[in-house]
Amino acid sequence: MLDKQTVRNIAFLARIDVKEDDLEPLANQLSGIIGWVEQLGEVNTDGVAPMTSVTNQVLRWRADELTDGGRADQVVLNAPDKLDGCFAVPKMVE
Repeated sequence: MLDKQTVRNIAFLARIDVKEDDLEPLANQLSGIIGWVEQLGEVNTDGVAPMTSVTNQVLRWRADELTDGGRADQVVLNAPDKLDGCFAVPKMVE
């Protein structure tokens, strides 16, 4: 079980401002989460394939081809200001 000082240190490292009154309830919640994660370690997963999604999906591959895009006119279509197929931005010099 986590104590208040440990939670205070975790909050400090995470740059989270936790009020003193909230340390004890947060310690209980974090201890519960850690206990739940420890329970997961007890589950027998032998023969279970790792999965990346809950649905059976196959990744679609595309050819890795170098192109110029060929869509410069579409890219700058909604630009507020354009020049020779490029975005035109105001000059910012101090």
